[in-house]
Amino acid sequence: MPSARIEDQGDRLVVVNMNAKRRGALSPDLYKAITEAVEQAAQPRIRAVILTSEGGFFCAGGDLNVLINRQGMGEDERRAQIDKLHDRIRAIRACPVPVIAAVEGGAAGAGLSLALACDLIVAARDAQFTAAYVKAGLVPDGGLTASLARVLPRPLAMEMCLLGRPVGADRMAALGAVNLLTEPGGAEAAAQELADTLARGPRDTQGAIRRMVASAYDLSEAEQLSRERDAMARATGSPEAAEGIAAFLEKRKPDWS
Repeated sequence: MPSARIEDQGDRLVVVNMNAKRRGALSPDLYKAITEAVEQAAQPRIRAVILTSEGGFFCAGGDLNVLINRQGMGEDERRAQIDKLHDRIRAIRACPVPVIAAVEGGAAGAGLSLALACDLIVAARDAQFTAAYVKAGLVPDGGLTASLARVLPRPLAMEMCLLGRPVGADRMAALGAVNLLTEPGGAEAAAQELADTLARGPRDTQGAIRRMVASAYDLSEAEQLSRERDAMARATGSPEAAEGIAAFLEKRKPDWS
């Protein structure tokens, strides 16, 4: 039985992690589903991708039983296995439409990396976010150190990675790392509402904004100003801008369809 699936819901794709027996641990099926969803998201009708899970836990990260087997590999082989995860992180970052994580229960290790790679995070109030690699004598992967450094104060990022202590969804939300809190069991429904909002917006403009926000973390201010200038010059002449400006001036809702 596969441990992940893609649900095509018309204007969005939902990647469902079905590996409930292992608390949503990473699997080849999940990797495949993420890759296929990102590829399918290039279709103009797709406006968002949602990552969610069955079994009440978003993703527990790498399966330690798999990591035991890697101990017998050479270092180059281990790098190749880690790159499979990193390729999915890059794919989520490069997705042409916004990606939303719907977190129930918790996100741990590489599961936290997956959640933080998304554009928006919805989490149940009782969810826990954990980077407990240190407790297994391991170090973070999946871009986790970069993601934590972007969204959290340095002392908390160090606390999570050095001590392996879980951080509650309420604290993550208070620091801006989680966009929306829900009651337990409500994360996917809230993610669907965000997808509804995105579907009513300008698809190409949203994609341009995603790319600009992503580059802002890595480029100098001068380089980012140049990117913003070029993107704004393109946007101003686009059909979406024509509709958006006209709707604003005419005091009506824009029709992005």
